Amino acid sequence: MNNKVFSPGSILLPKSGTDMTKWSVVACDQYTSEPEYWSAVSDFVGDAPSTLHLTFPEIYLEDGDTSSRISNINETMLSYINNGIFSDAAAKYIYLERVQRDGKVRHGIMGVVDLEEYDYMPGSQSKIRATEGTVLERIPPRVKIRENAHMEIPHIMLLIDDSEKSVIEPLADAKSTLDVAYDFSLMQDSGKICGYFVNESEEARIDAALAALADQSAFDKKYGVSGKGVLQFAVGDGNHSLATAKECWRKIKETLPESEHSSHPARYALCELVNLHDPALEFEAIHRVVFDVDADDMYNKLSEYYEITDDAEQVFDMITKTGVRRIGIGNPKSNLTVGSLQKFIDDYIKENGGRVDYIHGEEVVLRLGSQDKNVGFILPTIAKSDLFPTVIRDGVLPRKAFSMGHAWDKRFYLEARIIKK
Repeated sequence: MNNKVFSPGSILLPKSGTDMTKWSVVACDQYTSEPEYWSAVSDFVGDAPSTLHLTFPEIYLEDGDTSSRISNINETMLSYINNGIFSDAAAKYIYLERVQRDGKVRHGIMGVVDLEEYDYMPGSQSKIRATEGTVLERIPPRVKIRENAHMEIPHIMLLIDDSEKSVIEPLADAKSTLDVAYDFSLMQDSGKICGYFVNESEEARIDAALAALADQSAFDKKYGVSGKGVLQFAVGDGNHSLATAKECWRKIKETLPESEHSSHPARYALCELVNLHDPALEFEAIHRVVFDVDADDMYNKLSEYYEITDDAEQVFDMITKTGVRRIGIGNPKSNLTVGSLQKFIDDYIKENGGRVDYIHGEEVVLRLGSQDKNVGFILPTIAKSDLFPTVIRDGVLPRKAFSMGHAWDKRFYLEARIIKK
């Protein structure tokens, strides 16, 4: 590998003839309160080659069979590798166009990032940073999944703040000169995806454009800052997966002589790069549903925790079996509505019990929140133009502060990469 932060990766794709619609499955952290979705996926995929058999949907994390499921995943990975499921690895960027359910097209580039340039801790000045709080307790279970895995199949998306559209967008005009990597419809009415292998001339152009985004003087001028490290890439989706890759690399690194550090595949992680200014990239609020609580008690405690008022900048909806109530916070504890609400939920559960889940889509919150012993919260969306300046000046946002699009438009597992020598 070279010393670039983002580089072409040795990407594995299934051989021609594979049913790609069955192969490609939505990210594991979606539909976590909707078992019917994952049941439908399982029925559709069956025993066909699929990333469903290579990943661990989070809805199953509490089923009590974690060890056996991880073991099956690792065995299936080896089986796919040994039985020739994959074509030869392509040490190239892949340019992709994701057609969303609404017909909008999101553009991206698949490549690998150097984990030495990533730090998820608050206050980090690394070139790759988390955009929201990393829940440290969520990393060890993921390490158990990755530490013995032979491959990574990512749903990580990195963002660049490229207002000039110099990195990704020119590939749309060049795609007629590129070889097709894949082209198929995604399951569950989730749109379609097309990918193209990037040639050497376009690769050189991409690298030069990314280098320009990393220039310190241009960065300082753009954001009106000084004494700050360049934020070249912000993690949009999959931060806990990237943090897991980082922790696994730290463990492996300790066992290697320094001369082998740069060449070990676990030092790098496969990601999709997306421009923050892509018109199809829309920020969506991530809502909350709290389970196994008394709705009246939760409202009363909220009224004690905050000054509830009709004249407030921070406003959200609270959903219970009796209906929807608009809540305004007069004395917030965070600069963002989601941060103020999260502080209350965390403290309430600590004192009173209950469980919180993070939900994409208002209709699901309305359905779940209206059930007995549940409370739903519908939050406003943050402006994506605030993302880079906020992370640069203030550090990470509260966890689960935003989502990039609806659940059905999230990144699907598709490309793979060997991470063991």
